[in-house]
Amino acid sequence: MAPIPATIGDFSVLPVRMPALPSLEMAEPATHYIYVRPNAPKIPTADDERSLFLANVPADSTEAHMRAIFAQLVGPGRFESIVFEDERRQAAAVSESAKTAILPGQAARLAALQSRKRKRESRSGAAADDDAENTAETAREQQARLPSTWPQRLRRSGSTAVVLLVDERSVSAVLKAVAKTHVRGGKVVEWASGATMPSCGPFWLAAHNRLVYPDRATIDSSVNAFFALYNEREAAAAETARRLRNEPDEDGFVTVTGGGNSGAGGVARRAEAEAARAKQLAKQEKKTAELTNFYRFQLREQKKEEQAELQRRFQDDRLRVAAMREKRGKFRPEA
Repeated sequence: MAPIPATIGDFSVLPVRMPALPSLEMAEPATHYIYVRPNAPKIPTADDERSLFLANVPADSTEAHMRAIFAQLVGPGRFESIVFEDERRQAAAVSESAKTAILPGQAARLAALQSRKRKRESRSGAAADDDAENTAETAREQQARLPSTWPQRLRRSGSTAVVLLVDERSVSAVLKAVAKTHVRGGKVVEWASGATMPSCGPFWLAAHNRLVYPDRATIDSSVNAFFALYNEREAAAAETARRLRNEPDEDGFVTVTGGGNSGAGGVARRAEAEAARAKQLAKQEKKTAELTNFYRFQLREQKKEEQAELQRRFQDDRLRVAAMREKRGKFRPEA
């Protein structure tokens, strides 16, 4: 077997020895390869200099596993946090879908309108971020969601992650330690296992089976938080709609919003809608009747034309037979 290269392109190859499965008697430890390089995203951030990009992370990776690996490479205290790519995408998708689910129809439309206005204001420098308010709102949205049914999610094969270290020197130290693992007699990095590490065996499935049936208090808390947030946003949307009605924005445009369905105005609008619907139904019935009558007239005309064609062919046949008889009567055979 050819030796594993220490680098592949921009990546340093980190061999990690995975423990043998205790359920298999003849199993032996296997080696999993993680590819490491300095983080260089398309959109630079302030933490890029002290970040590492990992590719091909194991399917059951957690922050605890990665912290143990980096502790073996450069000692404890250098590892700060890790963001798995699948978790980041899933969190963004869940957050967006949760906001859409919690927002009523009117609130969703007004939220989109306010978002566009905030973007214009942020570009002009007129708006300031309120991190505390956003954090509190995110916490309420999290409380309004149903609890997860999996204690630990598996990663997709070949997934990636970004590790944040304490400083830039830690990045260089990690890359040097990864290179030393390929030297004969170098350090062997072990995949952490044991009672303190998350497990994906029968205990994982047993925990999933318990989480599938949460207690009633947890469900009641999530449902109550959901409807409280829903009603609050619906009321806020109605107030925003009332305030924005006939009020020009900074560009001089007037936001067109629908009023509430309560009160005399709502009753009048419902009556107008019902009258318009009745008028539309009457118009549709009249059009259907006209089409039906037109089709009947068309069928009658078609039958008349077919009868006239049959009579014409009958007369032609009679004339042809009469001519043949007359011609046959004049024929005289020679004696």
